[in-house]
Amino acid sequence: MNDDVGQLAERAAAGDRAALDRLLELYLPELRAFVRLRAGAVVRARESSSDIVQSVCREVIQHAERFQFPSEVAFKQWLYTTALRKIVNRKDFYLAQKRDAQREIPISSGDNSKAERQLFDCYRSFSSPSRQAMVREEIERVEKAFEDLPEEYREVITLAHVVGLSRAEIAQQMGKSEGAVRVLLHRALARVSALLADPNASKPAQD
Repeated sequence: MNDDVGQLAERAAAGDRAALDRLLELYLPELRAFVRLRAGAVVRARESSSDIVQSVCREVIQHAERFQFPSEVAFKQWLYTTALRKIVNRKDFYLAQKRDAQREIPISSGDNSKAERQLFDCYRSFSSPSRQAMVREEIERVEKAFEDLPEEYREVITLAHVVGLSRAEIAQQMGKSEGAVRVLLHRALARVSALLADPNASKPAQD
């Protein structure tokens, strides 16, 4: 990112709407990846991830006064906490309503759209894509493997490789020691690699 995110965060916390808009623009690819990975199959099958992302951005803009801690980390935590809350609410709604799961929503209209490429680039931070696979095929393959991970594994991977938090920041958010986070992340990445290599691999016992 060429922009000084720290300065943008300071300006946004001071009420600069243009700075807030620019922060959202800069983090849009990571936000898309976070929403798709954390939404899971239940929400993805019923609702466009783009709609959720737009809803998150609208809420952040509408409640800009809530951002009062001028730092990049604080902004990311605010952004992704807002996204996760919306995802959890939608998942709870669909599960409670027991909606029909037949209506699948495609991630985009083209095999190599800009949005897909950005999503693919985010996923590459924790996976080893096949050179032969099309972008969309690889995205679907990563998401299927991610779906088979334990919840803690999904959380630590997204915090580390999508949100971009440090090990210390992840430890604070998850209520663990830095050492425990490092071990958990190592196991999570090993597990997702195994699933990508063999999607039929049996699930390990929960730690």
